[in-house]
Amino acid sequence: MNLFSLTGIITVQTALACYSVAIITEQRKRLISPTVLIFLSLGVLLDITATAFMILGSSHGAFTLHGILGYSSLAGMLTDAILIWRFYKRNDRTVKVTKGIHWYSLGAYLWWIAAYITGALLVALRY
Repeated sequence: MNLFSLTGIITVQTALACYSVAIITEQRKRLISPTVLIFLSLGVLLDITATAFMILGSSHGAFTLHGILGYSSLAGMLTDAILIWRFYKRNDRTVKVTKGIHWYSLGAYLWWIAAYITGALLVALRY
């Protein structure tokens, strides 16, 4: 495995941890706290970084089935981060998130987990 791919794998593991902290916290409390904002934003930045490293390390090019799944899940989490930041800036800190944001966050996270699992399975089957 090349250094770019290995760096991407390590970075995406960290993104998984950040996303998990953010989404699980929001899902349990239904509030947007600084913890949610920090971990969700960090998760998006790490995910973008991991995606770049994985593209650089891929021998199959940027447009594979897993790549498209990964790009769409990254777009979903980026959209979630934008929605959550917008909600946080427009509302009092004690206002619970809307059902729409609450369910979108869960759906985007689950889609991202599906992309993560397929990537992990592809690596496991290859090596």
